[in-house]
Amino acid sequence: MQTRFTIATHGQGLYEITREVTAWVAGAGVGEGLLTLFIRHTSASLLIQENADPDVQRDLLAYFARLVPPGDDPSMAYLRHTLEGPDDMPAHIKAAMMPVSLQIPVAEGRPVLGTWQGIYVFEHRDAPHRRTVAAHLAAG
Repeated sequence: MQTRFTIATHGQGLYEITREVTAWVAGAGVGEGLLTLFIRHTSASLLIQENADPDVQRDLLAYFARLVPPGDDPSMAYLRHTLEGPDDMPAHIKAAMMPVSLQIPVAEGRPVLGTWQGIYVFEHRDAPHRRTVAAHLAAG
């Protein structure tokens, strides 16, 4: 069984999609199996991360901004791919460092996530985008 989720982003940040994914899995009628999620973009990522304290998302965003600064930062002068703006190539670098797909076990019709875990699209671009996540649920 397959579907696609469309997530509207409004700049860099983590966008939780746990509810939408969980609702789709519950409605699929598959008690046990494996859920695969895949983001169809080269400048965004998927993460399973803590969803209880929003400071975790803020700290992750700040860390990756420090690790990979904008393309117009002097430390990034080596970049060649700059035509799409100072956030584009850094977004590709971040996406290359993080997962673009996730595999999550399904039991009793629900993704098997830990108590504080949520599923996120990690948007690496500054401008709003519509991101597509493809989902495949295989019965076990």
